[in-house]
Amino acid sequence: MRSALYVPGNRPELFGKALAGPADVVLLDLEDAVPLRDKHSARAEVAAWLRTVVRPLKPIWVRVDPAELAADIAAVALPAITAVCLPKTESAQQVRAAGALLEKYENRPGAIGICALLESARAILAAPEIAAAPRVARLQIGEADLRAELGITAGPAELELLAVRSQVVLASAAAGIAAPLAPVRTDFRALEALRESTEALRRLGFRGRACIHPAQLPVVNEVFTPSAADVARARALVRHFESADGGVVLDAQGRMVDLAVIKQARRVLAEAEDRR
Repeated sequence: MRSALYVPGNRPELFGKALAGPADVVLLDLEDAVPLRDKHSARAEVAAWLRTVVRPLKPIWVRVDPAELAADIAAVALPAITAVCLPKTESAQQVRAAGALLEKYENRPGAIGICALLESARAILAAPEIAAAPRVARLQIGEADLRAELGITAGPAELELLAVRSQVVLASAAAGIAAPLAPVRTDFRALEALRESTEALRRLGFRGRACIHPAQLPVVNEVFTPSAADVARARALVRHFESADGGVVLDAQGRMVDLAVIKQARRVLAEAEDRR
């Protein structure tokens, strides 16, 4: 999964467009994108649309509202969705509580995963236990609230957030779940800045990014798709390593190749295969 597009739950005219668009995941939002006055109607709109979706071509997630957790999950725990995004997650206990609700309403036991959204210092410090909690398939960082709590003002390279982002990547890897979903950028017209930021996040270990506008999707999808040159190098390296039958292998630049290098190359090939 390279990209997840947030779609306001009170904008049903956008649901089908998002599903037909280039986002790898459609993320219907019942939380921050929906005004308080529209919460109930948005929930009804999302649930009604989900009932019309049969065998969706891509995953559909729903970001529920923690203040309306039971009602939201009861309405949207339908066969069309593959995960709920759980905002303000700060403990594994919260994840288990959401999981109990899903178990009550989902059509098939364990069918709906959880993407835990970490938005506070407490959440970042608890990231390892949250990542290891039942149903958690992925972590995501909500940096707007986190920056406000920590008093962080990020510079152009966003180095001030490096420790936080690395912690979430480490927690995900240690728990054996998918690499985390990178945070949104609200300045959706600044596409070159989006590219630079996304490339840095990819180097850090992220393997997808949440988007708030369709204009961001082509950039994010491209950054998280291995290039033809990367795939060719990885394929040649793996072939060369396997043909050596356990002997010492050097790459084209004369550098020694070990299993860690081959693991990275195989990751590139797996990601390329996923895009086919």
